[in-house]
Amino acid sequence: MPQFFLNKRLIILLVSIIILVALIGFSLKDRENLTWPEQFLKDTTGFIQNAVSSPVNYVAGFFENVEDLQNTYKENKELKTRLDELARLESEVQRLKKDNTELREILDKKDSLSEFEPKQATVIGRNPDRWHELLIINKGKNAGIEPNMAVITSKGLIGKVKSSNTFTSTVQLLSSMDPTNRISAEIQAEKSEYGLIEGYDKEKGLLLLKRIPYDAKIKKDQNVITSGLGGVFPKSLLIGKVVDVVPDEFGLTQTAYVKPGADFYDIGHVMVVKRGALQPELMEMVDEKEEEL
Repeated sequence: MPQFFLNKRLIILLVSIIILVALIGFSLKDRENLTWPEQFLKDTTGFIQNAVSSPVNYVAGFFENVEDLQNTYKENKELKTRLDELARLESEVQRLKKDNTELREILDKKDSLSEFEPKQATVIGRNPDRWHELLIINKGKNAGIEPNMAVITSKGLIGKVKSSNTFTSTVQLLSSMDPTNRISAEIQAEKSEYGLIEGYDKEKGLLLLKRIPYDAKIKKDQNVITSGLGGVFPKSLLIGKVVDVVPDEFGLTQTAYVKPGADFYDIGHVMVVKRGALQPELMEMVDEKEEEL
């Protein structure tokens, strides 16, 4: 009996193999139409593939979009950082260019002041409330800076040293409204005319050159320089150019409006100029006047 079942199983296996080989051979034939089992199997497989692939592709696309978004965020953050750095570098380059230009101009000016003793300094402080009156430089008594020394830029005179400490000094600008801030000036022409820089017109941004003789022939664009007669400033430091001339209220003298050569608003580097010649004492000048009288 057991031998019968063994033979029966073997016969079933052989028959199954034969049927399988026959089906494989049948399926390999070139046929225009599929059998219904093949068609059913193929349609079922395709349906399952579509059903599975759609959510899989959606999930894969979602995670891919999330990754792209993260990469975009990182790139955007990095680009913003680079833009901030670029803006900082651009600002630094502009500042260095400006400093380089000012220092070159001052160096050229220094070469032309061989008869004086110029000392280069940098502006380190300026009060917004007194912007047009005072500024602080980084040189003081230890560098030989003394009160009443002239202070210039490459464009012209800006003021004088008001006070000097060990390491810093305070500079009083020509645009200061201090009535005692006077400078003896000369108008360059065939016949030089003299006056005093006294005051500043804030609205026009012009210096006032007063006490010019009433019969003096003053023309527009004539240069105004320091006369050297005040006993403090060296001679021939540029102050500015004449813009207009008007008589005073009594007609005894004239007042010239002078456009400063230097920019009082934007000052970064300056030179403190020490007069080379001996400066007369103020009392000596007063005594001489009294003797003349």
